[in-house]
Amino acid sequence: MLTHPVDASIRVRYAETDQMGIAYYGNYLAWFEVGRVEWCKAQGFNYRDMETDDGAFLVVAEARCRYRAPARFDDLLTIRTALKHARRSVLIFEYRVLNQETGQLLATGETVHVVTGVDLRKRSLPEKYLRLFGLEKG
Repeated sequence: MLTHPVDASIRVRYAETDQMGIAYYGNYLAWFEVGRVEWCKAQGFNYRDMETDDGAFLVVAEARCRYRAPARFDDLLTIRTALKHARRSVLIFEYRVLNQETGQLLATGETVHVVTGVDLRKRSLPEKYLRLFGLEKG
């Protein structure tokens, strides 16, 4: 089950680069988060509200990134995010990082999330989110 992707745009800031002007590899995980938050908004909910109103957190259990070409200072990037797989308590997102100006694929990645409560114990998604994550009640 791969949902329709949602695109988010970011520009590589100088502070995100090394001495050669290449984006530091750890920033890609932060960019994945930007994509994930925008994906949630496109589905009709605010991730922050899921935490504060419903006490449900998407804890990152695993993260992978495959770097294909460097992002550089001032590049305009597209973070393309899709939900790859969903169960009531585990979600897998996939990401593609593209240079908006050239269309070049810079990186691909995936994050695995476990749904938890405030106590960090595994739980199911609250009922109102099941449809939004492609899971029907039942």
